Amino acid sequence: MVAHLLRLKLTLLRNSLRRSPWQIVGIIFGALYGISVLVLLFAGLFYLSISDAELARTAVVLAGATAVLGWALIPILATGVDLTLDPARFVTFAVPLPKLLTGLAVGGLIGVPGAVTLLAALGSAAIWWRSPAALAAGLVCAIIAVFTCIIAARVTVAASTSLSSSRRFKDISGLVAIIPLVLLGPLIGGTMSGISNAQEYLPSLARTLSWTPLGAVWSVPGDVALGQPGPAAAKLGIAVVFLALLAWAWKVLLVRALVTPPHNAGARRKGGKLGFFGLFPATPTGAVAARALTYWIRDPRYGASLLIIPLLVVVLLFLNRSEGPPVLPLLLGPLVAFLLAYGLSADIAYDNTAFALHISTGVSGAADRAGRVIACAVFAVPVVLLATVLPCLVLGEADLLPVLLGVSLAMLLSGLGLSSVVSARYTYNVPLPGENAFKTQPGSGGRTILVQSLGMLAQLALVLPVLALALAAVLTGTALLGWLTLAAGLLLGSGLLLAGIRVGGRWMDRRAPELLASVSVNK
Repeated sequence: MVAHLLRLKLTLLRNSLRRSPWQIVGIIFGALYGISVLVLLFAGLFYLSISDAELARTAVVLAGATAVLGWALIPILATGVDLTLDPARFVTFAVPLPKLLTGLAVGGLIGVPGAVTLLAALGSAAIWWRSPAALAAGLVCAIIAVFTCIIAARVTVAASTSLSSSRRFKDISGLVAIIPLVLLGPLIGGTMSGISNAQEYLPSLARTLSWTPLGAVWSVPGDVALGQPGPAAAKLGIAVVFLALLAWAWKVLLVRALVTPPHNAGARRKGGKLGFFGLFPATPTGAVAARALTYWIRDPRYGASLLIIPLLVVVLLFLNRSEGPPVLPLLLGPLVAFLLAYGLSADIAYDNTAFALHISTGVSGAADRAGRVIACAVFAVPVVLLATVLPCLVLGEADLLPVLLGVSLAMLLSGLGLSSVVSARYTYNVPLPGENAFKTQPGSGGRTILVQSLGMLAQLALVLPVLALALAAVLTGTALLGWLTLAAGLLLGSGLLLAGIRVGGRWMDRRAPELLASVSVNK
C-alpha cells in the first residue's frame, strides 16, 4: 500500500507537469535553488568534517534545530504543505490509517524540500566519518530527523487548518503579523549583540537546544564522537519520543479532519445573550457605549491599536539599555494614554455605513460622543493607571508617581475630548469592515498623515500647562508641585473632556449626513 501511494504521487506529479508548462519552470527553478543550497551546505559540512568535533556538533545542532523549526512554521506562515496526496481523497477507499500515514510521510520526501532535507541530513551524518560508531548513529538519526521535519509540518498545518475555520483565529493571526515589524529594532539589536558574543553564546545555545526536541536528534552523533554515550542515549530517547508524539498528534488531527469537516464556529453560538448591552443602561449613551465597547473587543482593526501597547513596553526597555537612569520606562503611562486617547478619532470612520444607525434612530451628537468616550475609558483608564504606577514602583521612583499620574490623566482625558471633536469634523480612510487591519487605501496617505499629525500636535498643546508643572516638579524635586500636577491634570483633563463632548456633539448634529457620506465610501 505504501509503494502504491508513492507511485500514485509520482503519477499525479507527472500528469500535473504535462498540463502546465509553467509548473515545469517552477520545478526547475526550485531544483536549481535546492542544488545551490546543497552545494553551500556540503561545503560547510566538509569544513566541519576536518574541524574540531565540538565545533561540528555545535554547528549541526544549531542548523538542525533551525531546520525543524522552519519545517514546522514556514508551511503555515508562507508556503503551505504539498497536498498532492490529500488525505480527504482517501475517505471512501478505506485505506488503513497506519499505512495511509506511512505513505503520506514517505511521500513527503518526493519534492524539492524533502529531497534537500534528506540529502542535507545524510551529509551531516557523513562528517563523522572518522568515528564508525558516530557515523552509524548519524545515519539513524538523519532518518529520524527527516521524518520529524516532515511530520512536524503536517501537524502544524493540520492544526492550523482546523483552527482557521474560526474567524477569531483569522483575526488574531492577522494582528500577530505586526509583531515582528514593531520589534524589528530590538530584534536587529539583539541579533547584532548575539553575533558579537557568538563565540561564547552559540556553544551555550547549542548545548541547551541539544536537550530539546528541536536539537536532540542532531546532537547524538556528536556526543558519540566525543565519547559521551550516556547523553547520546538520553537524547536519542528524546528524539524518538518526540517523533512518536508528533505521529500520534498527526493521527488524531487527521482522523478529526476526515470525520468532522471544517465549519464556521460562529454558527454554533446560542442566541439570547445581549453582551455589553445587558450591562449598560437602556439610554442612547448606554447603547452607543455598549456597541462601541463590543467593537473594541471584537473588531481586529481596534485590536491592532491595542496590540501596540504591550509591544511598546519591549521597545522602551530595549531603548533604555544604557547604564544611565531608567527614564524611558517611566514614560510608558503618558505614551499609552496618548495613543489610546487619539485612537478614538477613527471611531466613526471604522463604523462605515453602520453609522447610519445613529442617524436614523435620532441619537444626539452628545450622546454619541459620550458613549464612545465611556467605551474607551472602560479599559483605557485601568491600563493607563497600571502603565503609570507599575514602572514607578518597580524602578523605585514612587516620588514621581503624582507627577506622572497627572500627566497621564491629562493626556488621556484631554485626548478623549479632542478625539470627540476631531472625529466629528475630520475623517480619514481606514480599513473597511472585514479587511486586513493594516491595509492602507491607495492615495489616502497624505490626508491621513495630515489629520493625525495636526491632531497629535493639538493634543500636546492642550496639556502644555500640566507639562510645565510636571517639568518644574521634576527639576525642583518639590513634592507640592507634584501633587499640583496631579490636580491640574485631573481638572484640565476633565474640563477639556466635557468641552470636547459638547463641541463634538454639536458638530455631529449639524453635519451628520455629510459625515455619513464621508465614511460610507472607500476613497
